[in-house]
This record gives sequence, C-alpha cells and structure tokens, in this order.
Amino acid sequence: MGAGRGTRSGSHEVVIAGGGPTGFMLAAELRLAGVDVAVVERRATQDLDGSRAGGLHARTIEVLDQRGVAERFLEAGQVMQVQGFALIPLDISDFPARRNHGLALWQQAFERILAAWVIDELGVPVLRERVVEDFTQDDAGVTVTLAGGESLRAAYLVGCDGGRSVVRRRAGIEFAGWDASTSWLVAEVEMDEVPAFGVRRDALGTHAIGRRAPDEPIRLVVTEAQVGASEAPDLETLRAALVGVYGADFGLRSANWISRFSDRARQAVSYRRGRVLLAGDAAHVHSPHGGQGLNIGVQDAVNLGWKLAQVVRGVSPDTLLDSYEAERHPVAAQVLRLTRAQVALSMGDDRHEALRGLLSDLLGLDDARRHLAGIMSGLSVRYDLGDGHPLVGRRFPDVELEIEGGPRWASSLLHALRPVLLDLGGGGVFDLAPWADRVDRIRGRYAGPWTLPVVGEVPAPAAALIRPDGYVAWAGALDDSALPAALTRWFGPSASA
Repeated sequence: MGAGRGTRSGSHEVVIAGGGPTGFMLAAELRLAGVDVAVVERRATQDLDGSRAGGLHARTIEVLDQRGVAERFLEAGQVMQVQGFALIPLDISDFPARRNHGLALWQQAFERILAAWVIDELGVPVLRERVVEDFTQDDAGVTVTLAGGESLRAAYLVGCDGGRSVVRRRAGIEFAGWDASTSWLVAEVEMDEVPAFGVRRDALGTHAIGRRAPDEPIRLVVTEAQVGASEAPDLETLRAALVGVYGADFGLRSANWISRFSDRARQAVSYRRGRVLLAGDAAHVHSPHGGQGLNIGVQDAVNLGWKLAQVVRGVSPDTLLDSYEAERHPVAAQVLRLTRAQVALSMGDDRHEALRGLLSDLLGLDDARRHLAGIMSGLSVRYDLGDGHPLVGRRFPDVELEIEGGPRWASSLLHALRPVLLDLGGGGVFDLAPWADRVDRIRGRYAGPWTLPVVGEVPAPAAALIRPDGYVAWAGALDDSALPAALTRWFGPSASA
C-alpha cells in the first residue's frame, strides 16, 4: 500500500471515499456526532447517469426518522408498497410499524436531498472531482493519496467507493463470491411507437417496459443474450437487445441514459483492515432484484457512524468497530442469498415458471409473506447482542410515547445521535450520572401493546437502553445488574472507572 509523494491538502478525523448514498449518510452520522469528516467524490455534481435504485424500504425510512429528516424524502416520493420477491408482491401494510410501507423515489432524487442536508445544513466539506488512489496507515492514522498527488491525513478512512472500490483493493481485502452469469440493460428512452407495457418472460429471462406516469419517459429493462461487455452500452447495443427479445426496436430514437447491471454477487470477507473500513457497495455487490442495495448501504452507515464517532472521540476503544462487521456482514450475506435466488427465478422456461407459481402460492400464506418481507424491509433484523428481553438486538419500535411535554415518536429521541436510557416506569433505580455526559435519560410511558413485525407481541419492557442506530442494547428493570455492563460495552467506561 505504498503512497507516492504529493501535496498535503488537509487533515480530518475521518475521510470518506465516495459521495453516494452510503458515503453521505455516513458523513451525516459522523458530523451529527461532532466528528470532523470530509468526503472525496469523483463526480462534479450529484447527477447520475441513470435512475439506479428506485425506492426506500421501511427500515431506511425509519432511520431517516431517527435523524428528523424523513419527511423531506417522503414529500419528494410516493408512499407505497415497494416490497417484492422475484416480482411477487409482499404487502407489509399489516406490520405493526409506523412505517409499514416503502417509498418510490429514484436514487437521483434521494441523493440530491441527502446532499443538500449533508453539505448545506451540516457543512460537511466535499472534495469533488477527486479520486482516492492509494493510502498508507500507521498507528496514528491514514495518509490518503488522491489522483494527481494531493494527499489527506485522517484518523480513519472509510471506503464507500462502490463495487470496484479502490480502497478495498488497496487494503488487500478479498471480495469473495460469484462472477456475473446474466446482465441486463436498463434505460430511459424515447420511441416512435408505444409498446405494450408490462413484464415479459422467455427463455432468455425477464424483461419489462413501462412508465410510472403518463407524462414520464418510457423505462425499460431487457436481458442481454450474453453477459455484457465492460464498455458502456450505447443506443445500438440497446436496439440490438430490444430486437433480440421483442423482434422490434419500436422506433427507438434516443435515450436519456442507458446502464447495465448484472447478477455479480460478491462480499468483502472483512469490513475492516486496521484504520480502514468498508461500507455499502464497497463491502457487498449483488443484482438489484428486490431493491435492497441502497437500503442496506444506508443502514451500514447508520450502524457504523456512531461507533466510529465514539472511537474517534476517545469514548470507546477501537475494538467497538469490530461489532460493525459482526452485525452487518450477516445482513449483506443474506441479501446476496436472496438476490441470487431471485435471479434464478427470473428465467422464463416452464420449469422456472412452475417454481415461481409455487413460491407465489407459498408467499400468499401470511407467515411466509411476513417472514420474507420482514427480512427484505429490514424490520425484522436482529443483531446477536446476547440473551435477555426479546427487544434486545432488535429495532426499538417507533411507537408514540407519552413524554414530559407531550407525545413524541420514539424515533425523535435519537435526533441528536445520542444513546437513550428510556425509563418506562417499570420499577427499579439506577444512577446514570457516571455516563450522563454521553447517554440521555428519558422517562416515558406507552400504554399500547408491544408488538414486533414477524415476532408478534412481547412483554412490555420496564426500561430500555437504545443505541443511536435505534437498536436495543439492553432491556429490563433499572436495578438489573446487567445494565452497567451494557453501558460500558457500548458507550465506554463510567466516568468513575
């Protein structure tokens, strides 16, 4: 990992390579926690060369609620049921959650709103038209070399620079998995003829043509006869693919953009190498079936941000960062498994059609639907944080609590990115003073049933220790002897230690 000589342009506590959804969400988390963070981004603006991801799942909306910014995204998109497995709808409107729905919102719009928050409101500096080329690390930090010889110094470097991550490669982290066996072209086009809209399946695979609204351009997805070449597809490539599948190009005359994606599925064997970490597509890539890529990248950022902030500020030892990989690696591994299964089900021959029909029947059963929808929405994710109350390791439900001053959604307690010891009146006494500089104590009440998606009803907690990412680190009576250990594990030793 040798870095060439160059001009030192500045130092930061954290440098993030990549200003996409994951990189900017991580920058927001760090900045809210008071960390000096900078983003290195190759693009001159947030403009994209295609639509990319088309929506947010329920848990992603929840984490935006936790920072008080969800409404600005909801106003720009369309609230709807976005869940689906191999194009089989998975309705979550019966889930016991405030956000028992998704949001149709193109990545272009998501990034624009996110960037305005991160740059204009939070003041995170973005070094545009720059690319991380190399780095070296030592016991004190990381020296990051940008293309052209400019360099930065940071305590930590986080690679959010996509599936072909330079940071991951220069860190020597293996990207294990499967090469592409199928590829698709996706485009926004103008045509002289209006083709029949809908999904089509044949021996080659699954294809689709349609538009979200009558005044929008036509969007299409078409499977390529062979795995696509490395060069960017052009209008003639798209025309040939259309003729190969539909027997006509429908008077294709122009394309606003054309992109290619494949079923390549790989995951970093480790999310950390010393002072270098990976998140988002730099840590895992897969086909976009099910629309989970952007969502799990944003959730990676929310898991990592507060932990990295505590380590940078000296609140917690750097071993806390090991919990990031322990918690998020299994989530992405499961996504790779689900997307590979959906690709297999996209084949259009009779055998796959029979299998898809059988699966559709099974997912018509509530238990099966809820199980799979809970995974894909992120609402049933559980981190292995040990035994105890059923809430431990799960998202704290975004219920409306009675707090002094009036009712508040639970998510609003996390706007400041600080952990919360929520006293729900279940008895016991605990002196939080040794952790009061980093953990908020809030007294509240909730009279309704405590019901979790997929799990069902659980006992009412007497109190709960909620991490800044919204997951429950501990739940029980305040005089439980396990509470001090949980506080120390996640938020550092007491001031008196």
